Amino acid sequence: MNADATLAGTPSLDDPGLRTRMEDFLYLEADLLDEWRIEEWFAMFAPGATYEVPPTGDPDETDPATSLFYIADDYVRLRERIERLKKKEAHSEFPRSRQRHMISNVRITDMEAGVAEVSCNFVTYRAKRGVVDTYYGKHRYRIDCTGRPWKIKAKRSILDMDMLYPGKLTIII
Repeated sequence: MNADATLAGTPSLDDPGLRTRMEDFLYLEADLLDEWRIEEWFAMFAPGATYEVPPTGDPDETDPATSLFYIADDYVRLRERIERLKKKEAHSEFPRSRQRHMISNVRITDMEAGVAEVSCNFVTYRAKRGVVDTYYGKHRYRIDCTGRPWKIKAKRSILDMDMLYPGKLTIII
């Protein structure tokens, strides 16, 4: 990385505090979802960002253009999802479920032009009407670290489950 990028505040992979700051960023994301502050969560995404949840059992490289995804939102569709989840007509989330998003094993695997490739394991618990659902897997992110605040350019949540039970996904994992 050149000196100009370092002076501008763009982190590099060898930055000793980068992983801690990245963990704090991901913990903030989880906290916003737990608190159902979904407008603030959406604000963490860069214009043009994507949010995807591929089908269980498919490889990481699955393309939403050729496979049916549980969620394959571009920025506009993600905005619409947020608006829909806030309405009483979103019966699956009204009243809203209780959730806890846990993340671990945060790894920054690459940094190119200030955009970090990040992965972490997750477990998300959803409780509603006496039933607790557990979702688990790996998140893969592309996070733009060049500006302040950092912005998510892409998030893919890969479920490690062999199937969804009861077969639907009504929350943001």
